[in-house]
Amino acid sequence: MKTVTIIDYGMSNLRSVSKALERVADADWQVQISAQPETILKADKIVFPGQGAIGNCMSLLSQTGLDEVLKTVLATKPFLGICLGLQSLLTFSQESGGTAGLNWISGHVNRFPEPLFDPTTRQRLKVPQMGWSQVQQTIPHFLWTKIPDHSRFYFVHSYYVTPEHASILAGTTQYGNITYASAIAKDNVFAVQFHPEKSQQLGLSLLSHFLQWSI
Repeated sequence: MKTVTIIDYGMSNLRSVSKALERVADADWQVQISAQPETILKADKIVFPGQGAIGNCMSLLSQTGLDEVLKTVLATKPFLGICLGLQSLLTFSQESGGTAGLNWISGHVNRFPEPLFDPTTRQRLKVPQMGWSQVQQTIPHFLWTKIPDHSRFYFVHSYYVTPEHASILAGTTQYGNITYASAIAKDNVFAVQFHPEKSQQLGLSLLSHFLQWSI
């Protein structure tokens, strides 16, 4: 039996991600949640979800040794990052007074400026961005299979990623006058700013495609 392991580092929406994966997984897959390095390293696929502050996230990863485990699986296994699981891959974040990330992707995580206005209506936008927003697919990718371009997914975040190299952009989203990377793809890694587990059928489709994805 193949295993997809959701990394448990002490903070995240683990159960909702697990339930969503269980819903789309066929009988060949076992969905598990684990903080054990040996379990994570043996898994066939890895999901790294996250919500909360990146300072706490990186501190917990360091305390448990999971930061080094993550660097290993990022280089070797099909990997899906969700929300903070995307932001933590970059070099540095403005959040928590300034926090170093895993530096797997060169780039920064910036806070949405305030005030922020809709460029068409001039209405003031709330930070965090919360709700359904469109994702423009910038490259073809297996995880986008049968997901129409400009589909809406569910977002909850105050910070957005700015990769140094545009070649890894898989999707972008506009909020106010800012267009940011809402999906990145590089080799065996796909990571998104939105929450597929909260994005109804299209989110489930993306999770299903992740389980089907071969590299």
